[in-house]
Amino acid sequence: MPRPVKERKVHHLPEWQCFGPLSISEAKVEEMMLLTGEEYETIRLIDLEGCSQEECAGSMEVARTTVQAIYSEARRKLAAALVYGRPVQVAGGNYRLCEMDSKKRAGHCWGSPRWARRSQSERTKEAMKIAVTYENGNVFQHFGKSEAFKVYTVENDNVVSSEVVSTGGQGHGALGGFLTGQGADAVICGGIGPGAQDVLRSAGISLYAGVSGSCDEAVEKLLAGTLVSQSVANCGHHGHGHGGEGCGHHGHGCGNHGA
Repeated sequence: MPRPVKERKVHHLPEWQCFGPLSISEAKVEEMMLLTGEEYETIRLIDLEGCSQEECAGSMEVARTTVQAIYSEARRKLAAALVYGRPVQVAGGNYRLCEMDSKKRAGHCWGSPRWARRSQSERTKEAMKIAVTYENGNVFQHFGKSEAFKVYTVENDNVVSSEVVSTGGQGHGALGGFLTGQGADAVICGGIGPGAQDVLRSAGISLYAGVSGSCDEAVEKLLAGTLVSQSVANCGHHGHGHGGEGCGHHGHGCGNHGA
């Protein structure tokens, strides 16, 4: 009996799963090219994110030779679709969607924004901005209700400036646009709901959640690579209302330690 094929880890599937020629009447629907979930993932990681095949294999938790075969087939299908005018659909395959380990920092997942994956030496070559939910010098423990962020500008892994910026009453999903406008590369916060996490992920902003204490110390730890982030620090674990959204892990505040 042949060994079962190991499932490949895929971070996420595309929002749009069907693609085709602009002229639908000329599209050869009967010759649909089916791109599997794992084939899509190799294209995303290697061609878009710039990962090597070895890095891609590590992310998908398979051998490099397996990635080479999957990637080659994916490129062949895309080439055929372009040359022969065939529609493409992302469907099927042998994969499992990524469920990030709560003990890992967000930046350790290959599906997360590229800033979080850069080595320390790479990050020193350019400026970045870190936004922290702010209240009286500490990390505010409810992302969606944060009235201000302390925004740090970092160069060569050193903070060169910081300022406290009011959100102007914006909350929850609207904060994604606010943070994008501030040019934030990473966010540090306490509790945060899954919807807000998706907004930050879509904006390419790295998230470090479940953090408490001094804002300045949290940023120092992030730059030193020692900040512990809990990716499951969701608002909503115990259902005590904040606009229908509970907040905190212990039923008495946002985040892990808020009282």
